Amino acid sequence: MTDAWTREWLEADGLGGFASGTAAGIRTRRYHALLLTARTPPTGRLVLVNGFDAWVETPAGRFAISSQAYVPDVTHPDGTARIASFDLDPWPRWTLALPNGTRIAQEIFVPKDFSAVAVSWRRLAGTGAATLVLRPFLSGRDSHALHHENPAFRFDASGEPGGLLAFHPYPDVPAVVVRSNGSYEPSPEWYRNFFYAEEKARGLDSAEDLASPGTFRFDLSAGEAIWLAAAQGHESALGVGGAEATLATLRSTERRRRASLGDRLDRAADAYLVRRGAGRTVVAGYPWFTDWGRDTFIALRGLCLATGRLEDAEGILLEWAGTVSEGMLPNFFPDASSEPEFNAVDASLWYVVAVYEYFEAMAAAGRVASRSNVAKLQEAIEAILAGYAAGTRFGIRADADGLLAAGQPGVQLTWMDAKVGDWVVTPRIGKPVEVQALWLNALWIAGAFSDRWRELHDLGLASFHDRFWNEAAGCLFDVVDPDHVAGTVDATLRPSQIFAVGGLPFALVEGERARRIVDTVEAALSTPAGLRSLSPVDPAYQGRYEGGPRQRDGAYHQGTVWPFLAGAFVDAWVRTREGSAAAKAEARERFLAPLLAHLDEAGLGHVSEIADGDAPHTPRGCPFQAWSLGELLRIDRVILARGD
Repeated sequence: MTDAWTREWLEADGLGGFASGTAAGIRTRRYHALLLTARTPPTGRLVLVNGFDAWVETPAGRFAISSQAYVPDVTHPDGTARIASFDLDPWPRWTLALPNGTRIAQEIFVPKDFSAVAVSWRRLAGTGAATLVLRPFLSGRDSHALHHENPAFRFDASGEPGGLLAFHPYPDVPAVVVRSNGSYEPSPEWYRNFFYAEEKARGLDSAEDLASPGTFRFDLSAGEAIWLAAAQGHESALGVGGAEATLATLRSTERRRRASLGDRLDRAADAYLVRRGAGRTVVAGYPWFTDWGRDTFIALRGLCLATGRLEDAEGILLEWAGTVSEGMLPNFFPDASSEPEFNAVDASLWYVVAVYEYFEAMAAAGRVASRSNVAKLQEAIEAILAGYAAGTRFGIRADADGLLAAGQPGVQLTWMDAKVGDWVVTPRIGKPVEVQALWLNALWIAGAFSDRWRELHDLGLASFHDRFWNEAAGCLFDVVDPDHVAGTVDATLRPSQIFAVGGLPFALVEGERARRIVDTVEAALSTPAGLRSLSPVDPAYQGRYEGGPRQRDGAYHQGTVWPFLAGAFVDAWVRTREGSAAAKAEARERFLAPLLAHLDEAGLGHVSEIADGDAPHTPRGCPFQAWSLGELLRIDRVILARGD
């Protein structure tokens, strides 16, 4: 598989839907699609248009400009061979070179706040007759599923010649509404056994059948070929005039919007900030995650605060403020049709940190939040800490030593949350180290406006210093009182301890011990892609994240590298070197540069969810991950900011 097959692009619509694919133009995932809509933003995702075949008919012959992968190992036709170049700025653009000297530019972009896509082809070089033929592939399936040939699929189109066409393959699926400047010819066909290499690599079903209702024909010698599609309910994106005028308006509007965002990191950050009802939230990762509590509050600090998008940060924090239940925020944001899940001990604590840093960012910008919003956010913080102090779900409670105990068998509560059936891979029941760092930070933050938390903070901090230091290893224990057995410890060398030194407003450990922690973590866990989740010398270490779901989940936190941890690590590394300019310059070269290079490797312009623990640290998981990108932004613009 070439690099072009593994380099992926993303066009997000701001609603949870998107278009996505590879630089080769070959779909390698079930999630690669031209029009993927979120019916209940940002959830309820359906794939409406999966992709297309396209070719150009000239007097010199017919030349494919697209390719598909089919079972068992067939690539057809040979359009990928005609890709002369691929560019991502300001949106995916291919230059295609035909054997007769014709050169064609193909562009795909998604307009913001519409479940729609714009596809165009323009002849750059060549003369004479040239007809572009497009055959779209439709399904109308859940984004996590696969589609197969069936008699229920409806191929017919409704509409007027020269106007909008609507394809409505299934009665319970939004129609695909199309505007083009070409002619449509019905020609129903089933295309069978598309092959998705990334799905096979993940141990999942990897073959799919797609339906094509007909072909669109365009005269390239007469001008640009335009094909615009929208999910039913978003037809306004297609305009009321011709395809040319509509595309010109969409293109101009989207160019200006993207140019106003800033550099490539700002534009990438924008993809994760989406609508939920009348409010805002953060998509944890594309193509398969929606919005998660823990991910939202970690990512927000980089995606919003580091980029100056303070209104977005405020809207997200207020949106979540009303969801506190017994001190907990949902791990999954509740949908109208489902109950929220609260299986995260740290999500609420990350919320407190995010609120604090939002207030700090507002002050640095010379701005003040409204009194009513400040009150709402402080009330949420009080409700969180009161619930945790009194005791809440899953054994979460402030213990007599001031530390936060959490956990019960069969439930995963920390960020190391892999679970296969009844098997919780890393249960970490007891008092996990990063949970204490978050708990004590939250108490410290709340103590600024409520005296009741200061005494508990001081008690907990003293207990932390007394109980977590592992002198023999020169670092911190991962869990104290594991399985709620008082006086015992889990000395597994994991990266979570770094949050006691960096990554949070208040460092629990400073001085010589802090430096030893950072040095130990760097020696055992640091990679160019982030921190390993387990030391390679541990017998449970898994150096490669591959295989079926059970094998992958078993490796998820047992050695797999997590780029988001680089933020806390770099912060700790710089803090233990007194934040000097020389330390920041060295950190930029050693730790930031490899992450910036990764922007061109997998999810183009973005940072992957995870990577293999073993070299060469192949990117894995979601190619577009919110907290990975958010922490990269924080490293670049906050932690290593020059201050000049």
